[in-house]
Amino acid sequence: MSDTTIAERNPTVAVSAPGKVLLAGGYIVLDRRYTGLVFGLSARIHVLAHEIPTSEGVHISEIVVQSPQFLNATWRYGYRLVDNDGGIKVTQLQTGPPVDANHFIETTLNYVLTYIAYADKDRTKGSFKPASFVVLADNDYYSSPLSPADEASAGAGKDGQHRFRHYGTTLRDAHKTGLGSSAAIVTSLTAALLAHYMDPRAFDITSPAGRRVLHNLAQLAHCAAQGKIGSGFDVATAVYGSSVYQRFSPSLVPGVAPGEAGFASLVTKTVGDGVEKDNWDYNIHPVALPPGVAIRMVDVDCGTQTVGMVKKVHDWRDAHPHDAAGVYGSLQACVERLAEVLRGGKTDEIGGAMRPVRELMRRMGQDSGAPIEPESQTAMLDALEKVAGVYGTVVPGAGGYDAAAVVMRDDKETEQKVKEFLEGWSKEHGIRVSLMAVRGETEGIRKEDVNQFRSWLH
Repeated sequence: MSDTTIAERNPTVAVSAPGKVLLAGGYIVLDRRYTGLVFGLSARIHVLAHEIPTSEGVHISEIVVQSPQFLNATWRYGYRLVDNDGGIKVTQLQTGPPVDANHFIETTLNYVLTYIAYADKDRTKGSFKPASFVVLADNDYYSSPLSPADEASAGAGKDGQHRFRHYGTTLRDAHKTGLGSSAAIVTSLTAALLAHYMDPRAFDITSPAGRRVLHNLAQLAHCAAQGKIGSGFDVATAVYGSSVYQRFSPSLVPGVAPGEAGFASLVTKTVGDGVEKDNWDYNIHPVALPPGVAIRMVDVDCGTQTVGMVKKVHDWRDAHPHDAAGVYGSLQACVERLAEVLRGGKTDEIGGAMRPVRELMRRMGQDSGAPIEPESQTAMLDALEKVAGVYGTVVPGAGGYDAAAVVMRDDKETEQKVKEFLEGWSKEHGIRVSLMAVRGETEGIRKEDVNQFRSWLH
Protein backbone atom coordinates (compact mmCIF):
# COMPACT_ATOMS: atom_id res chain seq x y z
CA MET A 1 0.00 0.00 0.00
CA SER A 2 1.42 3.41 -0.97
CA ASP A 3 1.98 6.32 1.40
CA THR A 4 -0.58 8.32 -0.56
CA THR A 5 -3.31 5.75 0.00
CA ILE A 6 -2.54 5.55 3.71
CA ALA A 7 -2.52 9.33 4.08
CA GLU A 8 -5.83 9.63 2.29
CA ARG A 9 -7.33 7.06 4.61
CA ASN A 10 -6.02 8.74 7.78
CA PRO A 11 -5.88 12.46 6.96
CA THR A 12 -7.03 13.50 10.44
CA VAL A 13 -7.15 11.45 13.63
CA ALA A 14 -7.75 12.29 17.29
CA VAL A 15 -6.81 10.15 20.27
CA SER A 16 -6.63 10.65 24.02
CA ALA A 17 -4.90 8.98 26.97
CA PRO A 18 -5.81 9.32 30.66
CA GLY A 19 -3.75 10.48 33.60
CA LYS A 20 -3.26 8.23 36.60
CA VAL A 21 -3.49 7.98 40.37
CA LEU A 22 -1.55 5.26 42.20
CA LEU A 23 -3.83 4.62 45.17
CA ALA A 24 -1.58 1.98 46.73
CA GLY A 25 1.85 0.60 45.88
CA GLY A 26 4.01 3.72 45.87
CA TYR A 27 7.73 2.81 45.62
CA ILE A 28 7.08 -0.94 45.81
CA VAL A 29 5.67 -0.92 42.25
CA LEU A 30 9.23 -0.28 41.04
CA ASP A 31 10.10 -3.84 42.12
CA ARG A 32 8.73 -6.72 40.03
CA ARG A 33 8.06 -8.74 43.18
CA TYR A 34 5.26 -6.32 44.08
CA THR A 35 2.29 -4.60 42.44
CA GLY A 36 0.49 -1.28 42.46
CA LEU A 37 -3.22 -0.39 42.43
CA VAL A 38 -3.59 2.35 39.84
CA PHE A 39 -6.64 4.11 38.44
CA GLY A 40 -6.99 6.08 35.24
CA LEU A 41 -8.40 9.59 35.47
CA SER A 42 -10.96 11.48 33.45
CA ALA A 43 -8.33 14.18 32.80
CA ARG A 44 -6.89 13.30 29.41
CA ILE A 45 -4.17 14.42 27.04
CA HIS A 46 -5.61 14.68 23.53
CA VAL A 47 -3.58 14.69 20.33
CA LEU A 48 -5.06 15.77 17.02
CA ALA A 49 -3.06 14.72 13.95
CA HIS A 50 -3.58 16.16 10.49
CA GLU A 51 -1.66 16.65 7.27
CA ILE A 52 0.05 19.91 6.45
CA PRO A 53 -1.25 20.77 2.97
CA THR A 54 1.40 21.65 0.37
CA SER A 55 1.22 23.09 -3.10
CA GLU A 56 1.69 20.72 -6.02
CA GLY A 57 5.36 20.08 -6.63
CA VAL A 58 6.38 21.48 -3.24
CA HIS A 59 8.06 19.01 -0.88
CA ILE A 60 8.33 19.71 2.86
CA SER A 61 10.05 17.35 5.29
CA GLU A 62 8.65 18.73 8.50
CA ILE A 63 6.64 17.50 11.47
CA VAL A 64 5.11 20.13 13.74
CA VAL A 65 3.99 19.52 17.33
CA GLN A 66 2.24 22.33 19.16
CA SER A 67 0.71 22.84 22.59
CA PRO A 68 -1.44 25.95 22.09
CA GLN A 69 -2.39 26.26 25.78
CA PHE A 70 1.10 27.56 26.54
CA LEU A 71 3.31 30.38 25.34
CA ASN A 72 6.06 29.66 22.83
CA ALA A 73 5.06 26.00 22.52
CA THR A 74 5.38 25.08 18.84
CA TRP A 75 8.15 22.65 17.94
CA ARG A 76 9.16 22.07 14.33
CA TYR A 77 11.27 19.09 13.38
CA GLY A 78 13.14 17.92 10.36
CA TYR A 79 14.07 14.25 10.14
CA ARG A 80 16.57 12.00 8.41
CA LEU A 81 17.31 8.32 8.00
CA VAL A 82 20.56 7.50 9.80
CA ASP A 83 23.07 5.04 8.31
CA ASN A 84 24.06 1.74 9.97
CA ASP A 85 20.52 0.91 11.05
CA GLY A 86 20.41 4.06 13.20
CA GLY A 87 16.71 4.70 12.54
CA ILE A 88 15.00 8.05 12.09
CA LYS A 89 16.55 11.01 13.90
CA VAL A 90 14.66 14.28 14.24
CA THR A 91 16.22 17.72 14.56
CA GLN A 92 14.42 20.72 16.00
CA LEU A 93 14.18 23.55 13.48
CA GLN A 94 14.45 27.14 14.72
CA THR A 95 12.42 29.16 12.22
CA GLY A 96 11.43 32.05 14.49
CA PRO A 97 11.96 33.09 18.11
CA PRO A 98 13.98 30.52 20.10
CA VAL A 99 11.84 27.68 21.49
CA ASP A 100 12.90 25.51 24.43
CA ALA A 101 13.61 21.92 23.45
CA ASN A 102 10.96 19.41 24.53
CA HIS A 103 12.80 16.20 25.30
CA PHE A 104 9.65 14.10 25.72
CA ILE A 105 8.28 15.06 22.31
CA GLU A 106 11.62 14.79 20.52
CA THR A 107 12.40 11.38 22.01
CA THR A 108 8.90 10.08 21.19
CA LEU A 109 9.31 11.17 17.56
CA ASN A 110 12.69 9.41 17.31
CA TYR A 111 11.30 6.12 18.58
CA VAL A 112 7.92 6.11 16.86
CA LEU A 113 9.05 7.31 13.44
CA THR A 114 11.84 4.71 13.54
CA TYR A 115 9.35 1.97 14.37
CA ILE A 116 6.97 3.06 11.62
CA ALA A 117 9.77 3.32 9.05
CA TYR A 118 11.02 -0.19 9.72
CA ALA A 119 7.84 -2.05 10.73
CA ASP A 120 5.66 -0.76 7.86
CA LYS A 121 6.84 -2.90 4.95
CA ASP A 122 4.90 -0.82 2.39
CA ARG A 123 6.58 2.44 3.39
CA THR A 124 9.64 3.93 1.74
CA LYS A 125 12.01 4.22 4.71
CA GLY A 126 12.42 7.80 5.86
CA SER A 127 9.41 9.00 3.85
CA PHE A 128 6.76 10.82 5.88
CA LYS A 129 4.25 13.34 4.64
CA PRO A 130 4.40 16.66 6.56
CA ALA A 131 1.98 16.62 9.47
CA SER A 132 0.90 18.67 12.46
CA PHE A 133 0.14 17.24 15.92
CA VAL A 134 -1.83 19.41 18.33
CA VAL A 135 -1.52 18.46 22.01
CA LEU A 136 -4.41 19.55 24.26
CA ALA A 137 -4.42 18.88 28.00
CA ASP A 138 -7.57 18.82 30.10
CA ASN A 139 -7.38 21.61 32.65
CA ASP A 140 -6.68 19.56 35.75
CA TYR A 141 -3.14 18.67 34.66
CA TYR A 142 -1.94 22.13 35.66
CA SER A 143 -2.89 24.52 38.44
CA SER A 144 -4.80 27.51 37.12
CA PRO A 145 -3.01 30.86 37.34
CA LEU A 146 -6.42 32.53 37.77
CA SER A 147 -9.05 32.43 40.48
CA PRO A 148 -12.45 30.96 39.50
CA ALA A 149 -13.87 34.52 39.38
CA ASP A 150 -11.06 35.70 37.10
CA GLU A 151 -11.58 32.71 34.82
CA ALA A 152 -15.29 33.47 34.55
CA SER A 153 -14.63 37.11 33.69
CA ALA A 154 -12.03 36.13 31.09
CA GLY A 155 -14.76 34.66 28.89
CA ALA A 156 -14.91 31.31 27.13
CA GLY A 157 -11.92 30.01 25.23
CA LYS A 158 -11.90 29.20 21.54
CA ASP A 159 -13.60 25.89 22.26
CA GLY A 160 -16.40 27.84 23.92
CA GLN A 161 -16.38 25.89 27.18
CA HIS A 162 -13.07 26.61 28.96
CA ARG A 163 -12.29 22.97 28.18
CA PHE A 164 -8.67 23.66 27.29
CA ARG A 165 -7.57 26.64 29.36
CA HIS A 166 -4.73 28.89 28.20
CA TYR A 167 -2.25 29.20 31.05
CA GLY A 168 -0.51 32.40 30.00
CA THR A 169 2.89 30.86 30.72
CA THR A 170 5.47 28.62 29.11
CA LEU A 171 5.18 24.87 29.59
CA ARG A 172 8.37 24.91 31.66
CA ASP A 173 6.88 27.40 34.14
CA ALA A 174 3.46 25.74 34.46
CA HIS A 175 2.54 24.18 37.83
CA LYS A 176 1.84 20.46 37.33
CA THR A 177 -0.70 18.81 39.62
CA GLY A 178 0.96 15.38 39.42
CA LEU A 179 -1.58 13.48 37.33
CA GLY A 180 0.96 11.88 34.99
CA SER A 181 1.11 14.36 32.13
CA SER A 182 4.41 13.14 30.67
CA ALA A 183 3.24 9.52 30.33
CA ALA A 184 -0.12 10.62 28.91
CA ILE A 185 1.59 12.92 26.39
CA VAL A 186 4.07 10.26 25.25
CA THR A 187 1.32 7.63 24.96
CA SER A 188 -1.21 9.80 23.13
CA LEU A 189 1.44 11.23 20.77
CA THR A 190 2.69 7.70 20.06
CA ALA A 191 -0.86 6.55 19.31
CA ALA A 192 -1.54 9.56 17.07
CA LEU A 193 1.67 9.02 15.07
CA LEU A 194 0.94 5.33 14.59
CA ALA A 195 -2.72 5.94 13.67
CA HIS A 196 -1.87 8.78 11.28
CA TYR A 197 1.05 7.22 9.42
CA MET A 198 0.38 3.47 9.45
CA ASP A 199 -2.03 1.37 7.44
CA PRO A 200 -5.08 0.76 9.69
CA ARG A 201 -4.70 -2.92 8.90
CA ALA A 202 -1.26 -2.84 10.51
CA PHE A 203 -2.14 -0.69 13.52
CA ASP A 204 -5.50 -0.30 15.27
CA ILE A 205 -5.58 1.05 18.83
CA THR A 206 -8.90 -0.68 19.47
CA SER A 207 -7.36 -4.13 18.94
CA PRO A 208 -5.35 -6.13 21.52
CA ALA A 209 -2.39 -6.29 19.12
CA GLY A 210 -2.50 -2.54 18.49
CA ARG A 211 -2.58 -1.76 22.19
CA ARG A 212 0.33 -4.07 22.87
CA VAL A 213 2.43 -2.34 20.19
CA LEU A 214 1.40 1.04 21.59
CA HIS A 215 2.25 -0.01 25.15
CA ASN A 216 5.66 -1.42 24.29
CA LEU A 217 6.67 1.51 22.09
CA ALA A 218 5.42 4.18 24.48
CA GLN A 219 7.23 2.49 27.39
CA LEU A 220 10.53 2.58 25.46
CA ALA A 221 10.09 6.22 24.47
CA HIS A 222 9.04 7.28 27.98
CA CYS A 223 11.95 5.45 29.64
CA ALA A 224 14.39 7.12 27.25
CA ALA A 225 12.84 10.56 27.72
CA GLN A 226 12.98 10.22 31.52
CA GLY A 227 16.59 9.12 31.37
CA LYS A 228 15.76 6.10 33.49
CA ILE A 229 13.71 2.92 33.47
CA GLY A 230 10.67 3.54 35.63
CA SER A 231 8.02 1.04 36.68
CA GLY A 232 5.85 1.96 33.70
CA PHE A 233 2.57 1.96 35.65
CA ASP A 234 1.71 5.42 34.28
CA VAL A 235 2.17 4.42 30.62
CA ALA A 236 0.35 1.12 31.20
CA THR A 237 -2.58 3.04 32.67
CA ALA A 238 -2.56 5.46 29.73
CA VAL A 239 -2.93 2.46 27.41
CA TYR A 240 -5.02 -0.04 29.36
CA GLY A 241 -6.76 1.97 32.08
CA SER A 242 -7.22 1.00 35.74
CA SER A 243 -5.52 -2.14 37.03
CA VAL A 244 -3.44 -3.97 39.57
CA TYR A 245 -0.14 -3.62 37.75
CA GLN A 246 3.09 -5.62 37.87
CA ARG A 247 5.99 -3.99 36.08
CA PHE A 248 8.05 -5.37 33.17
CA SER A 249 11.66 -6.51 33.58
CA PRO A 250 14.02 -3.54 33.17
CA SER A 251 16.35 -5.70 31.06
CA LEU A 252 13.81 -5.48 28.22
CA VAL A 253 14.77 -1.87 27.51
CA PRO A 254 17.66 -1.76 25.01
CA GLY A 255 20.63 0.43 25.88
CA VAL A 256 21.03 1.92 22.40
CA ALA A 257 20.15 5.55 21.70
CA PRO A 258 18.42 6.96 18.58
CA GLY A 259 20.89 7.33 15.74
CA GLU A 260 23.32 4.75 17.09
CA ALA A 261 24.14 1.68 15.01
CA GLY A 262 21.50 -1.03 15.33
CA PHE A 263 18.93 1.22 17.03
CA ALA A 264 16.21 0.62 14.42
CA SER A 265 16.38 -3.17 14.49
CA LEU A 266 16.49 -3.25 18.29
CA VAL A 267 13.44 -1.02 18.65
CA THR A 268 11.45 -2.93 16.03
CA LYS A 269 12.33 -6.30 17.56
CA THR A 270 11.71 -5.16 21.15
CA VAL A 271 8.30 -3.64 20.38
CA GLY A 272 7.14 -6.54 18.20
CA ASP A 273 3.95 -6.59 16.17
CA GLY A 274 1.51 -7.27 19.01
CA VAL A 275 0.47 -10.56 17.40
CA GLU A 276 3.48 -12.82 17.90
CA LYS A 277 4.50 -13.49 21.51
CA ASP A 278 7.10 -11.03 22.76
CA ASN A 279 9.24 -10.86 25.91
CA TRP A 280 7.31 -8.13 27.71
CA ASP A 281 6.40 -9.66 31.06
CA TYR A 282 4.20 -6.98 32.65
CA ASN A 283 0.90 -8.11 34.14
CA ILE A 284 -2.34 -6.16 34.23
CA HIS A 285 -5.46 -7.19 36.13
CA PRO A 286 -8.35 -4.77 35.47
CA VAL A 287 -10.09 -3.17 38.43
CA ALA A 288 -13.06 -0.81 38.71
CA LEU A 289 -14.82 1.28 41.34
CA PRO A 290 -18.04 0.02 42.94
CA PRO A 291 -21.25 1.83 41.91
CA GLY A 292 -21.76 5.02 43.89
CA VAL A 293 -18.04 5.44 44.71
CA ALA A 294 -15.79 8.09 43.18
CA ILE A 295 -12.10 8.92 43.27
CA ARG A 296 -11.55 12.67 43.36
CA MET A 297 -8.36 14.70 43.53
CA VAL A 298 -7.43 17.68 45.70
CA ASP A 299 -5.04 20.21 44.17
CA VAL A 300 -2.55 21.69 46.62
CA ASP A 301 -0.87 23.85 43.91
CA CYS A 302 2.66 22.77 44.79
CA GLY A 303 4.24 19.94 42.81
CA THR A 304 6.97 17.58 44.00
CA GLN A 305 10.24 16.45 42.43
CA THR A 306 9.67 12.69 42.58
CA VAL A 307 13.22 11.72 41.56
CA GLY A 308 14.88 13.05 44.73
CA MET A 309 12.33 11.31 46.95
CA VAL A 310 12.79 7.98 45.19
CA LYS A 311 16.55 8.20 45.74
CA LYS A 312 16.08 8.76 49.48
CA VAL A 313 13.74 5.78 49.77
CA HIS A 314 16.08 3.55 47.79
CA ASP A 315 19.06 4.61 49.90
CA TRP A 316 17.08 3.71 53.03
CA ARG A 317 15.99 0.39 51.53
CA ASP A 318 19.60 -0.52 50.67
CA ALA A 319 20.88 0.50 54.12
CA HIS A 320 18.07 -1.23 56.05
CA PRO A 321 16.96 -4.20 53.91
CA HIS A 322 15.20 -6.06 56.73
CA ASP A 323 13.09 -3.06 57.78
CA ALA A 324 12.34 -2.18 54.18
CA ALA A 325 11.26 -5.73 53.36
CA GLY A 326 8.75 -5.61 56.21
CA VAL A 327 7.24 -2.31 55.04
CA TYR A 328 7.20 -3.42 51.39
CA GLY A 329 5.47 -6.69 52.28
CA SER A 330 2.85 -4.88 54.35
CA LEU A 331 2.20 -2.42 51.53
CA GLN A 332 1.76 -5.31 49.10
CA ALA A 333 -0.88 -6.77 51.43
CA CYS A 334 -2.59 -3.35 51.38
CA VAL A 335 -2.64 -3.32 47.56
CA GLU A 336 -4.28 -6.74 47.46
CA ARG A 337 -6.75 -5.92 50.23
CA LEU A 338 -7.89 -2.61 48.74
CA ALA A 339 -8.28 -4.15 45.28
CA GLU A 340 -10.36 -6.96 46.79
CA VAL A 341 -12.58 -4.49 48.67
CA LEU A 342 -13.20 -2.39 45.54
CA ARG A 343 -13.81 -5.38 43.29
CA GLY A 344 -16.27 -6.79 45.84
CA GLY A 345 -18.12 -3.50 46.24
CA LYS A 346 -17.52 -3.52 50.00
CA THR A 347 -17.89 0.23 50.50
CA ASP A 348 -18.01 -0.02 54.29
CA GLU A 349 -14.52 -1.55 54.25
CA ILE A 350 -12.81 1.04 52.02
CA GLY A 351 -11.66 3.27 54.89
CA GLY A 352 -10.23 0.33 56.82
CA ALA A 353 -8.34 -0.82 53.72
CA MET A 354 -6.92 2.65 52.96
CA ARG A 355 -5.78 3.76 56.42
CA PRO A 356 -2.87 1.29 56.63
CA VAL A 357 -1.57 2.59 53.27
CA ARG A 358 -1.20 6.08 54.75
CA GLU A 359 0.34 4.75 57.96
CA LEU A 360 2.95 2.67 56.11
CA MET A 361 3.82 5.46 53.69
CA ARG A 362 4.30 7.89 56.59
CA ARG A 363 6.55 5.37 58.32
CA MET A 364 8.59 4.92 55.15
CA GLY A 365 8.91 8.70 54.82
CA GLN A 366 10.02 9.12 58.43
CA ASP A 367 12.59 6.32 58.18
CA SER A 368 14.00 7.46 54.82
CA GLY A 369 13.82 11.23 55.33
CA ALA A 370 11.62 11.66 52.25
CA PRO A 371 8.55 13.93 52.68
CA ILE A 372 6.15 11.24 51.44
CA GLU A 373 3.25 12.57 53.52
CA PRO A 374 4.27 16.04 54.75
CA GLU A 375 2.78 17.18 58.07
CA SER A 376 0.58 19.75 56.35
CA GLN A 377 -0.89 17.01 54.15
CA THR A 378 -1.40 14.75 57.18
CA ALA A 379 -3.35 17.39 59.06
CA MET A 380 -5.57 18.19 56.07
CA LEU A 381 -6.29 14.56 55.16
CA ASP A 382 -7.00 13.55 58.77
CA ALA A 383 -9.59 16.32 58.96
CA LEU A 384 -11.00 15.56 55.50
CA GLU A 385 -11.60 11.92 56.45
CA LYS A 386 -14.03 13.14 59.12
CA VAL A 387 -16.31 14.72 56.47
CA ALA A 388 -19.48 12.66 56.00
CA GLY A 389 -19.32 10.58 52.82
CA VAL A 390 -15.51 10.42 52.65
CA TYR A 391 -14.31 6.80 52.81
CA GLY A 392 -10.56 7.39 52.76
CA THR A 393 -7.71 9.57 51.53
CA VAL A 394 -4.11 9.12 50.46
CA VAL A 395 -1.18 11.10 49.12
CA PRO A 396 -0.83 8.88 46.03
CA GLY A 397 2.17 7.54 44.17
CA ALA A 398 5.49 8.76 45.50
CA GLY A 399 3.72 11.22 47.81
CA GLY A 400 4.83 14.77 48.52
CA TYR A 401 2.82 17.83 47.58
CA ASP A 402 1.20 16.52 44.41
CA ALA A 403 -2.59 16.27 44.28
CA ALA A 404 -4.08 14.12 47.04
CA ALA A 405 -6.68 11.42 46.32
CA VAL A 406 -10.07 11.13 48.03
CA VAL A 407 -12.31 8.07 47.79
CA MET A 408 -15.83 9.24 48.55
CA ARG A 409 -19.52 8.75 47.91
CA ASP A 410 -20.41 9.76 44.38
CA ASP A 411 -23.20 12.23 45.09
CA LYS A 412 -23.74 15.99 45.04
CA GLU A 413 -24.19 16.25 48.81
CA THR A 414 -20.78 14.71 49.57
CA GLU A 415 -19.12 16.76 46.85
CA GLN A 416 -20.54 19.98 48.33
CA LYS A 417 -19.41 19.06 51.84
CA VAL A 418 -15.87 18.34 50.61
CA LYS A 419 -15.74 21.63 48.69
CA GLU A 420 -16.91 23.57 51.74
CA PHE A 421 -14.31 21.84 53.91
CA LEU A 422 -11.50 22.67 51.47
CA GLU A 423 -12.61 26.29 51.15
CA GLY A 424 -12.56 26.63 54.91
CA TRP A 425 -9.18 24.92 55.17
CA SER A 426 -7.71 27.26 52.56
CA LYS A 427 -8.87 30.37 54.42
CA GLU A 428 -7.82 29.09 57.83
CA HIS A 429 -4.34 28.00 56.76
CA GLY A 430 -3.56 30.56 54.08
CA ILE A 431 -2.98 27.98 51.35
CA ARG A 432 -4.85 27.14 48.17
CA VAL A 433 -6.48 23.71 48.14
CA SER A 434 -9.45 22.83 45.98
CA LEU A 435 -11.44 19.86 44.71
CA MET A 436 -10.53 19.20 41.10
CA ALA A 437 -13.05 18.27 38.45
CA VAL A 438 -11.09 15.14 37.54
CA ARG A 439 -12.51 11.76 38.54
CA GLY A 440 -11.27 8.20 38.55
CA GLU A 441 -12.27 6.15 35.51
CA THR A 442 -11.31 2.80 34.07
CA GLU A 443 -10.77 3.43 30.33
CA GLY A 444 -7.32 3.76 28.75
CA ILE A 445 -6.37 5.03 25.29
CA ARG A 446 -9.25 5.76 22.96
CA LYS A 447 -10.13 7.31 19.62
CA GLU A 448 -11.94 10.63 19.78
CA ASP A 449 -14.41 12.31 17.46
CA VAL A 450 -12.33 14.62 15.30
CA ASN A 451 -15.22 17.06 14.94
CA GLN A 452 -14.97 18.20 18.58
CA PHE A 453 -11.47 19.53 17.83
CA ARG A 454 -12.19 21.27 14.51
CA SER A 455 -11.66 24.72 16.02
CA TRP A 456 -8.01 23.80 16.70
CA LEU A 457 -7.27 22.95 13.06
CA HIS A 458 -5.46 25.72 11.24
